[in-house]
Amino acid sequence: MANQNNLLLNISALYRNTNKYFDRVLAEYEIGSGQMISLLIINEHEGITMQQLSGLAELDKGTITKNVQRLLDVGYITMENDSEDRRVKHLYTTDKSREVISQLYDIRNNCVYRLLDDADPEQAVDLLQKMTVNSRNFDTGEDYKQIRIGGLQKMTLLDFPGKVACTVFTSGCNLKCPFCHNKDLVYIPENYYFYSADDVLAYLEKRSGVLDGVAITGGEPLMQPGIFEFIEKIKEMGFLVKLDTNGLMHDRLRELIDRGCVDYIAMDIKNTFEKYSLTTGQNLSEKQLENIRKSMDLLMEGRVDYEFRTTVAKTFHTKEDLLEMAKMLKGCKRYFLQSFKLSDNIISSDIEGYSEEEMKEFTELVRQILPETNLR
Repeated sequence: MANQNNLLLNISALYRNTNKYFDRVLAEYEIGSGQMISLLIINEHEGITMQQLSGLAELDKGTITKNVQRLLDVGYITMENDSEDRRVKHLYTTDKSREVISQLYDIRNNCVYRLLDDADPEQAVDLLQKMTVNSRNFDTGEDYKQIRIGGLQKMTLLDFPGKVACTVFTSGCNLKCPFCHNKDLVYIPENYYFYSADDVLAYLEKRSGVLDGVAITGGEPLMQPGIFEFIEKIKEMGFLVKLDTNGLMHDRLRELIDRGCVDYIAMDIKNTFEKYSLTTGQNLSEKQLENIRKSMDLLMEGRVDYEFRTTVAKTFHTKEDLLEMAKMLKGCKRYFLQSFKLSDNIISSDIEGYSEEEMKEFTELVRQILPETNLR
């Protein structure tokens, strides 16, 4: 029991001592550590809403409101109404914040460097990350009820190959691909309506014998707390389960397969690794790219039925890129090219797609390296 007590005492001391550090070094900036973290997030996501900020900072709405008000009072940010929904407010940094932002990053980084002194940085960060994930499950009741469901398509013949299915859309994503057609699942509006997990399960119970399976997409479903338990409940009802993923969360993807509760996995391959960050709207680290490589290898082990797929846009992909990607995927079971099309809910509207004739030409070229390629 002593070890557990020491762990909690150390967490408490870590919290107190870092707060003392920030109180001292941030005094001249007229903000505290919570406001500094909020400001750094706003700086990295210009135009973010308060709800999105609450999610990224993992702070309740009341705390975020106080942080934002302080940043407004000091003059570090401005708030603007959404052009289509005045209830939604967007946050932007000001010239005043840009004068001090590099100093705030230095303060944050100095804290991290001092905390990790004489420690293995990667191991320390990984351990803390795992502890944080576990902490999110405290006192939440049944785990599956934590899942945030942003949409439900009650029947589809397209999303689950060869099956009559419904599609569950989870909210939240760890990428910001400009060509994404589910903008509201990435940048979640403040007034967004979420389905409860119990309502979805109740619907499935009524469709037993009509639907073959459930396709779970997003967003990125593996980000969701309770996703494993939610899928297991669907399996217990007798449905097949397909999961869409971007492959970034390799450990959770492996755990899902190890649990044996998924029947089909579709993994998006965004581009060549050299152009992944450009294509996904995120500056991906080498570790994140390695996770994607490991997820590709995991699926090609063949423990579960799978496909790889790429949404092809003229803005991001060349013929040479597609041929390089085919080499990356050589030996895979099946690969689909999907032509980019504009929609009303796309993240960026200035993306250009290829013509049907061009896509057919690309498909034939890729087939010379990867015969399992088809145009969808």
